Amino acid sequence: MIRTQGEESDAAEGVMPARPGGFTPSAVDEEKRRGVRRMKTIATGLLLAVALVYALATWARSAGWTGWPAFVAAAAEAGMVGALADWFAVTALFRRPMGLPIPHTAIIPTKKDQLGLSLGEFVGENFLSGDVVRLRLRAVGIGSRLGAWLAEPAHADRVTAELATALRGALTVLRDSDVQAVVGEAITRRADAAEIAPGIGTMLEKIVTDGGHRRVVDLVCVRAHDWLVAHSDSVMGAVTGGAPGWTPRFVDRKVGERVYKELLRFVTEMRDMPDHPARGAVDRFLADFARDLRTDPDTRARVERLNSEVLARGEVQDTIASAWSSVRAMIVAAAEDERSELRLRARAAILSLGARMTEDARLRAKVDGWLEDAAVYVVTTYRDEITLLITDTIAGWDAEHTSRKIEAHIGRDLQFIRINGTVVGALAGLLIYSASRLVGA
Repeated sequence: MIRTQGEESDAAEGVMPARPGGFTPSAVDEEKRRGVRRMKTIATGLLLAVALVYALATWARSAGWTGWPAFVAAAAEAGMVGALADWFAVTALFRRPMGLPIPHTAIIPTKKDQLGLSLGEFVGENFLSGDVVRLRLRAVGIGSRLGAWLAEPAHADRVTAELATALRGALTVLRDSDVQAVVGEAITRRADAAEIAPGIGTMLEKIVTDGGHRRVVDLVCVRAHDWLVAHSDSVMGAVTGGAPGWTPRFVDRKVGERVYKELLRFVTEMRDMPDHPARGAVDRFLADFARDLRTDPDTRARVERLNSEVLARGEVQDTIASAWSSVRAMIVAAAEDERSELRLRARAAILSLGARMTEDARLRAKVDGWLEDAAVYVVTTYRDEITLLITDTIAGWDAEHTSRKIEAHIGRDLQFIRINGTVVGALAGLLIYSASRLVGA
């Protein structure tokens, strides 16, 4: 065989060149081939030795020797027949014996694709069936082993670290714009799908009934009183500025002062008197509004329109994006910190899960069932793809090099068949000849 310069340099460095069909013979393949060649030499040498013994025994018989030469010749003759028959059988697997176009020879090169198809079907039927996978996983007892493994603090630390790394990676690759779009779309879809007015009305009614709104009214009254005290000039200026031009200025000031004092008195009384009529008016207004939110179609429609308009505003979407950025930064920082509450809680949860799986038979059974169902689903769903991978891979192999690779892995044992055929044939020939002589005598 002629090698290129590159192939010669690869061979000199101990690297075998790539061959067609996707095979690159490795050092292990070459070592196995050398073992096959050694066994071939031994088997062939044994055949030649038996042939030599046969020739010598036949010569001894023709020379007039009697007795043992006949037995040796019979044994040697049968040994040659056995050796030749097994040589033919072994050789016919990989190539045509002596290059002759004998039918049903060179089985592996000529039947490679059929063998690949049969292998794929065999694997699919016997290894990728739901019952086989389920029984095998049940025998392994993954739930018990997983629980014992997770209960070890070192293993819990490792799982926590791996989860933190995965979480950081997932959050890093997520783009803010994508998250904003997804969250915004989810919120909008949720808001459109469910009417919020009745829920708000029910909540508001409960708040009014329990008096939870009164603190808000108290706060508004206090802030209004303080503002009026601090901005008396602004209030009186607003009143006098709205007066007609024909009224005297001192009258406008008197009216402004009077309005300001009455407004301040009203707010002060409302602040200091829990039973002030204005507070009762606020209670009735809120109760009526809560009822309208639940029962009035017009009020409900207005609230829904307002909700849609608010969610569609760019400021709200920007708020969602800003909130996501803050949450992501917080989670990433917690994932990176080994002493963060997030990682400590995750570690504690993993240890607790491991202990529960070790002690609780029902939980172990559930975990085993989940794993079995998942494995069976994958196997049954993708069994055809897996078997097709086997058949397509074998179909893409080069026939000659496929035969050589298979021979390199099993050829050594096949040569033992030749050796055994020689020995067993010789013993059988000796036994048959001895029995025939005994019967003839």
